[in-house]
Order: sequence, then structure tokens, then C-alpha cells
Amino acid sequence: MPNWKPSEKGHGLSHSKELKECSGRVFVDATPEVCTPEFGMIDMSTVDAILISNYHCMLGLPFITEFTGFKGVIYATEPTIQIGRQMMEELVEYMERVPKKHSSSLWKKPDLLKTLPAPLKDVKWLGCWKKCYSKHDVNACLSKITNAAFSEKLSLFGALTLVPLSSGFCLGSCNWIISSAYEKVSYVSASSFLTTHSMPINQDPLKNSDVIVLTGLTQTPAHNPDSMLGEFCSTLTMTIKSGGNVLVPCYPSGVIYDLFECLAGYMESVGLMQTPLYFISPVADSSLAFSQILSEWLCGVKQSKVYLPEPPFPHAELIKNGRLKHFPSVHGEFSNQFKTPCVVFTGHPSLRMGDAVHFMEMWGKNSNNTVLFIEPSFPYLDALAPYQPLAMKACYCPIDTALTFPQANKLMKDLKPLQVVLPESYLNPPESHPLRTDLVVEVDPAATPYSRDDVISLLVKRRYEKVEITPEVASSLAPVELQPGVLVSTVTGQLNVHDNKFILEELPSPQANPLLPTGQPQRKRKREEENLTTPKTYTSHPKHYVYGNIDIEEFVQSLATNGIADVKVESTGSGHIVHLESEDTIIQLEEGSTHIFCEGNEKLRKQLRDVLISCLGRF
Repeated sequence: MPNWKPSEKGHGLSHSKELKECSGRVFVDATPEVCTPEFGMIDMSTVDAILISNYHCMLGLPFITEFTGFKGVIYATEPTIQIGRQMMEELVEYMERVPKKHSSSLWKKPDLLKTLPAPLKDVKWLGCWKKCYSKHDVNACLSKITNAAFSEKLSLFGALTLVPLSSGFCLGSCNWIISSAYEKVSYVSASSFLTTHSMPINQDPLKNSDVIVLTGLTQTPAHNPDSMLGEFCSTLTMTIKSGGNVLVPCYPSGVIYDLFECLAGYMESVGLMQTPLYFISPVADSSLAFSQILSEWLCGVKQSKVYLPEPPFPHAELIKNGRLKHFPSVHGEFSNQFKTPCVVFTGHPSLRMGDAVHFMEMWGKNSNNTVLFIEPSFPYLDALAPYQPLAMKACYCPIDTALTFPQANKLMKDLKPLQVVLPESYLNPPESHPLRTDLVVEVDPAATPYSRDDVISLLVKRRYEKVEITPEVASSLAPVELQPGVLVSTVTGQLNVHDNKFILEELPSPQANPLLPTGQPQRKRKREEENLTTPKTYTSHPKHYVYGNIDIEEFVQSLATNGIADVKVESTGSGHIVHLESEDTIIQLEEGSTHIFCEGNEKLRKQLRDVLISCLGRF
């Protein structure tokens, strides 16, 4: 490509070779960079756990585990870990194949960036764009992940229980339940109701959640996966019969398994059995092999084939018959077996790296050839832009099996959560279809939207904790009937907390030191040391036990009775704030908690405490 020449003389990039121009668009000539997670808003060392929903969510993980202070736990299913490894290894291999160039960073300077033509000047999060990690980083990252099985209960420091549930989107993909003894939050990521190769979605345990965080809906709401599959097959057939070749830029796992299965029968039915299928990827061999040994993660039909015994996927038969051939790259053995016309599945879907670049340059000038885009993650027009003018045909038939908006609405109606939290974009029609009001999420009660950098409040408060009572404490209870059918009892004991588990035990009884003879006095120093090291045991019972909620009007009257009259009351969403201006004191009253802020005035604090207690019931 020729260098880009700015229209203004003396432009900061006038003599730079960083930018190239092709068909009116400007591109950066540099080693590809990736957009990393944002770390500016959060200290990763404070994050306790990372829950991975599917292998597409793993590509940025090494940047967290290897380049931040993150020391928490990471959970993912076995297929997610293994396929995620393959995708990261493929990405690293593709990056290493790109010719090394000088760092191109001059164009990123804010004063120069704003002068560049669109869409380059509109690029977002420039500070997050970095060079890719290494294979060593991948291995180190994966060693930190803990395997999880569907429906397995995982304890997070004893405080929470984590449960992964099949989401039906891809092999090993899951939704997560995060629960305590009395609260439940569900995270619904990319999910699918379609019948593909993965285990179906398990939605029943998600019902009646306090909060559902909904994300991962289809990226192509106007494209039906079934019709896209039909268009894919018909376009492929027309191209092959006209003597052309088909290029399918794709990931090394996922929908490609379903395409192999579909093409196995379809190409036979249209008389194209002799047309070779090539799968080219650094991880092609491991991807195809690994898919055949994951029977427990597959749908019921494919699981049953294992006991016949038959391979779950038909691509094993395609490989055996020589109809499907796989290679690590276009070099070596592939050159000896390459025949046309053919269908090539290879990466990368962005068309910026990988063997797909080779085929675009080789086939791009022939109008008989076709490139078929099936991955929804990349805008196909942007992917094709550096190859213009392009003679080969391009067909956009994205196959996205994630939930559609109507399916998401039905799912939320069935699950009946108290609160739904979702991206703000889900509440408005897509920019590409502004009149499609059906392409929005509508839930009752209204959803809580969020956007980048938002801090939101969830309708979840831990009001109760489960406490185990030992048999000794239970036998000492003496219930008192407050009203018919309602009995209460005071409980005296020692509360032990370990790993966030609460156990109420009997108070230990004071014992004499068995090492000293009976009646022998202890020295004063010895007694002082024991007072410092031995916890005191309190066995006396309080005279009264209080209960109930504060009536704010009664409380204000009680304050006036006790000589505190300069009182202002402010209502909040969760309770009241009482401001005593003359005393420079604030009392915060909320359900389940009361706080007195009096700047260290202990006498006033005790007086206010007594007034508060007088407004409560007692027995």
C-alpha cells in the first residue's frame, strides 16, 4: 500500500510510514495489537475470583493473571480451559508469524489522532491496546485455573457458593449462580436454546433469583442462524460448481464442528463429494481430536453415540475417507495435497493475520472465488477494506446461536428474578435497525441498565446468616410464648467463626490451673500475664432483650423529652437520617442497622443509644 499523505502541509505524520492508504481508507502498518481489559478503574489485587463463562471470554485472561496483582481464584469447565488454550495458542502463533515492524505509536498521540480520517480517529480505548502475550504467558495463566463441572457446588472462602450451569452456547459454556444461604445472584452469559453439539441449557436452577445479570445476547439480531446456514450452503455450492474456491475465515472451534457435520451430508446430496475440505490451523489436529473425547459435555444424541461405539462428530469419518484434511499451516504437506476447487476453513476471522491472509491475496483477484464470513465478532466490510479493490465475492452469513431478544424476554419471564441488570444497549433497538422495536429486552419490573464505568446498586442485602447450634446449646433453650404460635428464646453461647461458617457453642466454664497445687497462690506477675493472654468469659444474662423497628416520630419525641430538640429528619431510599445540628451528630437508621456518628462524644453516644433502645420492644 502507498503511504498516507495528509492534506495539510507540515502535518506531524507527513513523513511517517506508520499509516497506509487503500481505496480511500487509512490503515496502521504495524504488528497487530489487541484490546486488553481495562484496569484503570479497579485494583486487580482486590478481586477475589474470576468466573469464566466460555472459551471466547478467555483470550484476555493472561493480561490479568500475568501482568497485574491478581491473586484470586479462577474457575472454568474443562472444555473451556482446553479449547481456550487452543484459541490462545493459535493467536500467539499467528502473531509470531507477522513480520516484525518498528513500533507504530506516533499516530496515537491525541493531537495527531484527532486530525486523522474516520474511522481511525474514532478508535476507542487506545490506552488498552497492547501487543499480544507469549506462549509462556498462556501456560502460566492456564496453570492458575481450577476445573469445575456442571452443577458442581464450589465454595468461595466459605462465604458464597458458586455453581456453573450449562448455557447451551458451546462446549463447556456455562451460566453461574452465586449464592449465600438466603440470597442468589445469577450471571447469564452467552446462552442458546438451539440444538447444536453442546449440552442443552439448564435454566431451572436460575429461577427466582434475587438478581440476574444478563449479557451475551446475539450480536446479529437480524440474522437467523438457520437461514444463514442455508445461505452458506447454497453460496458454497454455486461457487464450487462455477469452478471457484471458498474461503471461510473462522476460529478453530465452535460452530465449525456443526458446519463440518452439515457439509458431510449436504455436499453428498448436491454431488460435491469429491470437493476437498481443508482445515488449516496451528491447533487443527488437537481441536478435531479433543472434540471427540468430550462426550459428557455434548448433547444427548452425541453422548449416545459413544456407547455404540461411534465417534460423536462425523468429521472423524470425513478425515478417514480423505474428504476433510487438516494442516498446521499452508507450508509443508499442504502444498503437496492442495487441489482446487476446494473449501478452506482457516483463521483469523479478522483477516489481519493467519493463513486467511494468504488465501485472500491468492484468490482475491478472481471473481469465481468467494469468501464466506460466519463469525459475528468482526464487521466484514472492515475486514475486507485492506484488500480493495477485490474481485472475489464476499458473503456475510454470520451464524450466531446466542439468545435472541425475544428468547431473552421469554427466559426472563420464566425465571422471574426480582431485578435484571443488563447493558444499556439492550434497551434500545440496534443502530443498524433503529425501527426494530422488537429487538429490545423488556422485563417487569423494569431492568437496571449499566454502561461503561457505571457503579450500580443491586437489590441484594445480606440480612441473615445461617448459624449452627450445638446439641448442648439447643438442649438449654427455654422458649417463651409471646403470642399464640410465636415462641422465642434467649440464646447464650460462644459464636465461633471459621471459613465464614458460624457455630454457636456453649460458653467455656472457668477452670483452675491444673499445673498448680490446690490452694497455692499465684504470683501477681503471673496473674497479670494470664489476664492478657486468656479471653474473659461472660456468663451473665442481660436484663432485657430488645426487638422491632424504630418509629421515627416516636424517636424524635423521645429526643425532645431528653433535651435534644434541634432535630432534622431526612428520608432516604433505605431508611432515615437524623441530624442533630446543635450536637454535630448524625444518626443513620436503616432496616437491620443503626449508626451513630458523634465525633467521639462518648457521653452523647450512650445517651442516644439509651433513647434508641427505649423506642424498641423488649422482653
